[in-house]
Amino acid sequence: MMKGGTGAGTIVIAEIGVNHNGSMDLAKELIRQAHVSGASYAKFQTFRSEILASLDTPLANYQQASSSQASQRELLKELELNHADFLELKDYSSQLGIGFLTTAHDQQSAEFVLGMGLDYAKVPSGDVTNLPFLELVARAGQPVLLSTGMASFDEVQAALGALTRGTLRPQDVTVMQCTTEYPAPANEANLLAMVAMGEELKVPIGYSDHTLGAATAIAAVALGARVIEKHLTLDVNLPGPDHSASLEPHEFRAMVDSIRAVEASLGNRVKATQPSEMHNKLLVRKSIVAKRLISQGEQFSEECLSTMRPGAGISPMFWHEVIGQVAHRDFQADEPIELT
Repeated sequence: MMKGGTGAGTIVIAEIGVNHNGSMDLAKELIRQAHVSGASYAKFQTFRSEILASLDTPLANYQQASSSQASQRELLKELELNHADFLELKDYSSQLGIGFLTTAHDQQSAEFVLGMGLDYAKVPSGDVTNLPFLELVARAGQPVLLSTGMASFDEVQAALGALTRGTLRPQDVTVMQCTTEYPAPANEANLLAMVAMGEELKVPIGYSDHTLGAATAIAAVALGARVIEKHLTLDVNLPGPDHSASLEPHEFRAMVDSIRAVEASLGNRVKATQPSEMHNKLLVRKSIVAKRLISQGEQFSEECLSTMRPGAGISPMFWHEVIGQVAHRDFQADEPIELT
């Protein structure tokens, strides 16, 4: 069952991640802004730098652009919060009325996060091929958000298989299309792959967006994404690896508003006259009318008939049934035709 902090519609996750820059004050302000922006959840990242990355793991290109550190471990150490911090942030989120999530990036952190009683367990893109991690998440039995950045379809399928060998069912795993680059090129978002994975794997789908702006995330909702994850920052110019690929609060609010508008516009798959159209239906559609004076006893023909607004008379769809019948009275030009 899909859950959400706002109770309905697409679940929108404000990915705070490490945009708190190691500051609890900044973390709480970001939660507050996520709530004000209409997000369903505020989400963080939980890790221990010394067991997540080896000493010599180099920085990724996007990390190099925003850090002077020599290795990932050094960078991550500056962005690390402890377990007590996350419990405090969860309580703060609850006080504000917004859902709380955090992504574990190592198995020790996963054991802690899975014990927090959160609505979802998140498998990050870096662990799609980490079988021990997947099995740990599967044993917890919580609904899962499976991020698929850098993965092939076969790898996603294998990860889903690992997650669903126990009590979890495919419908308990939301497969999140993702492109692991910050920012990600819009022409590599591959939203149709999201749709295809949902159809082929029989799972709910979502989109973890790293592109600039909000257009791609909004398009994902129109294509059926049930979960949207987007980075939130107070200022894209702040130091840190993810700020430049994030939305500021006013932009995030605009994205949520657009998502809600898209949801409302999708409808129910049944083609039918809508309530707002009913008045126009009569005035815009046409009826069969006399093109000129038609005398009683005259046979209706294409020469003496036409179609004209409003649509209160005989529908032009009965044109051929009217042709050849005999006028039971005189009809003036433009007058709707009546049959006996």
